Amino acid sequence: MRGKRLAMALAMTVACAASAATAPPLQARSASAGVLKIDKARIDAALKQMVVDGRAAGTSALVWQDGKEVYFGSAGMADRKAGRPMRRDTIAQIFSMTKPVTGVALMQLWERGRLRLDDPLAKYFPDYAAMRVYAGRDAAGQPIYVPVERPVTIRDVMRHTAGFAYGPGPTPAHDAYIAADPLALTIGLPEMNRRLAGVPLLFQPGSQWSYSIGVDVQAALVEKLSGQPFADYVREHIFEPLKMTDTAWRQPDARLPRFAAMNVKQDGKLEQMPDAEARTLNFQDHALTPGGFGLASTLDDYQRFARMLLNEGELDGARILKPATVKLMVTDQLDPAITERLWLPEKGAVGFGLDFAVRKRPPQTPAENRGAVGEYFWDGAASTLFWVDPANKLTAVFFVQTMPYDGSLHRDFRAAVYGADYKGRPGD
Repeated sequence: MRGKRLAMALAMTVACAASAATAPPLQARSASAGVLKIDKARIDAALKQMVVDGRAAGTSALVWQDGKEVYFGSAGMADRKAGRPMRRDTIAQIFSMTKPVTGVALMQLWERGRLRLDDPLAKYFPDYAAMRVYAGRDAAGQPIYVPVERPVTIRDVMRHTAGFAYGPGPTPAHDAYIAADPLALTIGLPEMNRRLAGVPLLFQPGSQWSYSIGVDVQAALVEKLSGQPFADYVREHIFEPLKMTDTAWRQPDARLPRFAAMNVKQDGKLEQMPDAEARTLNFQDHALTPGGFGLASTLDDYQRFARMLLNEGELDGARILKPATVKLMVTDQLDPAITERLWLPEKGAVGFGLDFAVRKRPPQTPAENRGAVGEYFWDGAASTLFWVDPANKLTAVFFVQTMPYDGSLHRDFRAAVYGADYKGRPGD
């Protein structure tokens, strides 16, 4: 049972937003014209309602605007069985919110000239030189595989256009991915690469957007190009300069009592995962340090990462990236010809940069998440969320530990921050 629960939890990291939520947005007034003003009572009420209606056991959020904290609040329990409330220093599993951290690490090496975005991946990992693409079945029902029309590039890996799979699916290429098990926790990043290179691609590189294992390949690139274990590089070059003291893949035992329990919805009701199973998600005993998931963090730590991005790569004197590099990462990288985009349109009127979704247009319907043009964001399988909103000089981090991913939590939190009728531009 423990193995099945853990497998389920890890599998959910590859589908952190596979379906849009259907609950209507929380009703609220828009901000005053010209300046977005945070309504603490409105956000408090939204967080509390998530607990009351059974979508979350506990919630917390931290919002900064104009260089200062404008909101912190929490509701419910970090651990219902232990009677421990959600607190500011609670540590949460952030799953795919790991991905932007990995992207920042790789772009640091790009700034140093260690790679080019349009380099073939095979330049650094020769195993990828002979990739094949699944192209349907022949008359006898056997899979057809064809050569790639062009190599997979680093840019493909960062914008999810490589053609990699990321879990089970309807094709033999998905079956091959499952059989290869490239994200087995017992292997390191070099072996992950070797296994993945033997799996056929789902489509020709650059032709579609499909969420994938590509960010774990980014982690392998960081490890190879820096000459350091991936986790060590990230700690030395991102976490320590930003004073993110509670963020790690492998958390020490002393911090485990601060962990929020994981809650899995079964038959419409949230069930708390047993401690022994939930703590297996801590990577202390695993060989793999994935780039796409695995970090646990606190609100304050991750907010420092978000504020660094808002400040164009710098925070409190620590320069992590150049301003131009941040701008590149948060600029839409998808050609208009890439029309097949899996579930990305369910995120709203967005494109995709380098490890970030990027809002290109105001919300198009009342049901779409509220947000500002130019914002960039990502979320996690346990329904966590963060975004950076340059137009309003705002960053927000939202923590919850609800699986499967529940997008209605994000819609309600965003409506509480912006107002349900916010149009997406300053002054609306």
